[in-house]
Amino acid sequence: MKAVFLCMLLLNMLSQVPALAQNAGYTVTGLVTDARTKTPLPGVVVKFQSGNNANATATDATGRYSLETTLSAGSYPLTFTYIGYSPVTRTVTLGGGASVTLDVQLSEDIVGLDEVVVTGTSVATSKKQLGNAISTVSAAALENSVATSVDQAMAGKVAGAQITQNSGNPAGGISVRLRGTSTVVGSSDPLYIVDGVIINNSSPELIDLGGYAQNRLVDINPADIDRIEIIKGAAAAAIYGSRASNGVVQIFTKRGQEGKPKVAVSTQFRVSELRKKLEYNDYPFRFVNTTATDLRQEPVQRYDLQDRIFRTAYGTENNVSVSGGSANTQYFLSGNYLKNQGIVDNTEFNRGGSRLRIDQKMNDWLSVSLGANYVISTSQEIPNGGLLEQYGALTGFIFSNNHINPDPVNGVYPSTAPTSILRRTNPLEAINRFDFRQRTNRFIGDFQVMLTPINGLNINYTLGYDNATSIATGFIPVGNTTPSYNAGFSRRADRTSYLVNNDLNISYRTRLADWLESTTGAGATAQVEKNYSTGISATQLGPIAQTINSGASILSSENRSDINILGFFAQQTFGIGDRLFLTGAGRYDVSSIFGQENRWQFYPKVSGSYLISNETFWQPISKFIPTLKIRASYGQAGNLTAIGAYDRYTNYNPVSLPGLPGVISSTQLGNADIKPERQTETEYGVDMSLLGGRLGFEFSYYEKDVKDLLLFVGLAPSTGFVNQYANIGTLSNKGFELLVTGAPFQSETFKWTSTITYSRNRNELNNIPGGLLTFAGGFGQVAAVNGSPIGSFYSTYFARNEDGSLLLTPAGLPQPERVGRTAAGQPTGATRSKVIGDPNPDWTGSFINEVSVGKGLSFRAQLDASYGFDVFNFTRRVGERDFYGGLAGYERELRGEVPKGTSAALFGIFENYIEDGSFIKLRELSMSYDFAPAFLGNRKVRLTLAGRNLFSIDDYSGYDPEINAAGQTTAVRGFDFVEVPIPRTYALGINVSF
Repeated sequence: MKAVFLCMLLLNMLSQVPALAQNAGYTVTGLVTDARTKTPLPGVVVKFQSGNNANATATDATGRYSLETTLSAGSYPLTFTYIGYSPVTRTVTLGGGASVTLDVQLSEDIVGLDEVVVTGTSVATSKKQLGNAISTVSAAALENSVATSVDQAMAGKVAGAQITQNSGNPAGGISVRLRGTSTVVGSSDPLYIVDGVIINNSSPELIDLGGYAQNRLVDINPADIDRIEIIKGAAAAAIYGSRASNGVVQIFTKRGQEGKPKVAVSTQFRVSELRKKLEYNDYPFRFVNTTATDLRQEPVQRYDLQDRIFRTAYGTENNVSVSGGSANTQYFLSGNYLKNQGIVDNTEFNRGGSRLRIDQKMNDWLSVSLGANYVISTSQEIPNGGLLEQYGALTGFIFSNNHINPDPVNGVYPSTAPTSILRRTNPLEAINRFDFRQRTNRFIGDFQVMLTPINGLNINYTLGYDNATSIATGFIPVGNTTPSYNAGFSRRADRTSYLVNNDLNISYRTRLADWLESTTGAGATAQVEKNYSTGISATQLGPIAQTINSGASILSSENRSDINILGFFAQQTFGIGDRLFLTGAGRYDVSSIFGQENRWQFYPKVSGSYLISNETFWQPISKFIPTLKIRASYGQAGNLTAIGAYDRYTNYNPVSLPGLPGVISSTQLGNADIKPERQTETEYGVDMSLLGGRLGFEFSYYEKDVKDLLLFVGLAPSTGFVNQYANIGTLSNKGFELLVTGAPFQSETFKWTSTITYSRNRNELNNIPGGLLTFAGGFGQVAAVNGSPIGSFYSTYFARNEDGSLLLTPAGLPQPERVGRTAAGQPTGATRSKVIGDPNPDWTGSFINEVSVGKGLSFRAQLDASYGFDVFNFTRRVGERDFYGGLAGYERELRGEVPKGTSAALFGIFENYIEDGSFIKLRELSMSYDFAPAFLGNRKVRLTLAGRNLFSIDDYSGYDPEINAAGQTTAVRGFDFVEVPIPRTYALGINVSF
């Protein structure tokens, strides 16, 4: 609050400063239209390249603009810029009269090389000048994605980004990997910045739902987004310092424009359904017992438990916004409400929120902007269990004998699992009696001051604030079928995160000569991140109450953390002859996470681009190849996510002794010498356009090396500790990405554009002590292995003959390979393990087609592909075991097609459950029709029919090769253990603007 008070005091003082002497005023007016369709373009920014912010305006809803300026008489370049269109510059001569009229036509920027991006220094820069690749996703690309979150909507739209949905829950978590994985124990998600605010996108699991957790990016309404800029590597993100090793995603929300109030209302109705069922065992007999020599069977009735668990889900999304303003004040106000049922019965996610943006010009050289976003979300959850717990609907399903009727008898649910083995919850009881909920309140706000005291000098200050409080409750009633909480279970947990960033950016752009342009930038940041969490669990509940105080046994925990970051950067760019651009930058960061010896870190960056097509000798062929640019960049960035605020210390935990309080050391030994993981990236690329700008290519090759990798190191028992953080491993990513976009056909009434992305990445870990480090969350079957990709599946495999065929036991059963062989050639001794699978794809790609017919009809289709990765189908491992036998794969044993005991023999050979996960998905399909009916006063109306995840072409036997039971964890990927499948979704929507 002190910072806000000081900012307001400063603004008040500045607004009282007498205005400088003004020249005679001039007014430039005109109309801006689309060169192809000849329709007006609203929101086009019109600005004199000379002068301050007062020399800028935007076109109104009819495409017209009126720009008043106090520039002296003379000739000045006037630029017209609009997202998705190539900028146009015209020379305007002032002095011949009080007003000038200038009409302009803008052409669509099919290739995107003319896009203007903001790279963290508050200096808008054309992509033509950058030495590194930056991807942009427009609001139009998000409109009909039927996605509930921003990161979900980005899937398939960014070359070099692997975006996967880990769960089909209605607020299912998303994992984003830009150019591969850059850490092991930390988060690999990029840094997210919304309108200058560094936001929290953590995925805390306050209650155990089986690995599934919500991303906090689900709190951002995609309908409020204007555009997204993705900085994919350290070479581009170096000026963001210690938080940028995974890349940076900058989200810019919608703003008001000068003109009369504009109201937009939209509503959408959704239907979601299970896309694919697991083939279940419907054989009408079962073995009397599991003894291999006893082949007796008895008749049974089989039940389709999936029909009882899954449902057709419905949802609705509603948005309303009001925007407009005068030449000095613009505003944008929106409200939204999302209600989205899950395909698992009794699951639901609701989100409601509002957003406000006010832009105010105080005088010719001072303007301010205020943004506020409040959201509240609630969810009703059904746990999956599996990874850590033994309760849940889908866990109960896969551990069930599906010849047992799951319906309650006299209100009591029967156990559907073998009582003598691994008993699990009756899945219908989990759906109908368990009560798990989550609620989040969040406020994101920013206050920004923009000063242009002299021509070319920009001073920007941003105060960003992000505060979120999440509360989760879980309840399992007394007298249930869970093996561990038959006496009841209750939990309440909460987490409050608090982020503040203060950023000051100063830039000065000037021409040192006709052939030399200079842009100098400098800045500083002060960031604070605080997290508070508590968790209380109770067991042995009373017969009625659901709250934790009714439990006879209560366990509680509390954690607090406080992280402070300071950063300083400087950047210099020279533009030589409008064709050669050189940039050098450096950033110093200091973080409270690390010890004093390693607290200060320096991250350099250099880049260059050569716009060959601006050379004189290129002009003869510029008609065929209008743009050709080569670029290169080098940079370093750090990672703070691998350790917590106090992990460098040996921490102590409270313990209660009889009548006395005390403390006991944790099992983790501190290490005051640890330092940030440091990533070094080199990038080379070529950008070009062909056929008059209707076809474009963007190619990038990169090498990323991470040293000082933070890992848990096992310690000798004599130390008194189990493990310790240490900077020991190395990690590398090498790959390339290709973007091809073009307009095969284009006329005034018909347009077809296509975009192809292709990305290939190779990941490798090395210098791991002992050569092997296993990870939690994959039952010990996922590991870091020297010379292999991160998250490789490392476990038992088949014993084979020299010709590659299976080496069977004398009883004809498969067996695992062991350390030795008997004289008869049979495996003996301990089982052996090796890398049996890789969850990282060989390549990912997408194919997007957009077709518009006339002025009203449009179609859009997006195919996503991921090829050459493995999935560990742990679901099939359990479902085909003779103890349970609920999946169709067990029928072979019942039918006598394989020896009895085969499923038990395979159960310990994990190679058997590694499957190819390669897929091609119809991610998005939509059709829209725009019209202006007379009965609505000729107001613009859009009808949309859309679908998401409509089909998948794959050979995977599970629900979906894209899901991951370990949620957003970095190391464990491609691990399928009864996670909620991603649903097929249809949506019908209507938008009205007036």
